Amino acid sequence: MSGIVRVYKRDDEGVLHFREAWFDEDYSQFVMNFGVVGHQSKTEETDVPDADAAEGLLDAFAVQCTEDGYAEIPAEEQSWVVAQFALKTREGTERDRRLEQKAKDALISHLAWRGLGTVERSEFADYKLNIFCLCPDVNKAVNAIKVCARGEDLDFTKLSIGAAPYAEPGHYKLKHPAKPAGSFSL
Repeated sequence: MSGIVRVYKRDDEGVLHFREAWFDEDYSQFVMNFGVVGHQSKTEETDVPDADAAEGLLDAFAVQCTEDGYAEIPAEEQSWVVAQFALKTREGTERDRRLEQKAKDALISHLAWRGLGTVERSEFADYKLNIFCLCPDVNKAVNAIKVCARGEDLDFTKLSIGAAPYAEPGHYKLKHPAKPAGSFSL
């Protein structure tokens, strides 16, 4: 099974739309998810008899998306957006590890259902938990991370968000909170 197909397209007004599809083996369904990037998507499920049938639908989905002008956005054209939580210890406690798992799970879902990217990894650094997201739209991703952190009770007051172009991961700019001459470091 080839996994997930995720593609994007800008309309005539410059609004970014997305489409994605995958085979949900647990429910034996072909799933399509689509909408405007940054907004809750619409989802359609189709029951399929097996993985081979789903593969055929996935291939047809990819062809139709190409015909409709959708294409993958290469990683090089996206940005790193890092949700960073301040910690009380250098390495993180058991509570911090639970925060890491809860935050990753919440962000994976929140970003995915809005076409805003993927959670790629997380790490503990000096008194910080960093969650790295690869995103096609920085500003919408920053807003979504803030909404998610508030809604999921993820220590919002300890949250900072930085962003950098994919090719320049050492050049993060502070996006939240807005501080005059604020800086962001991993």
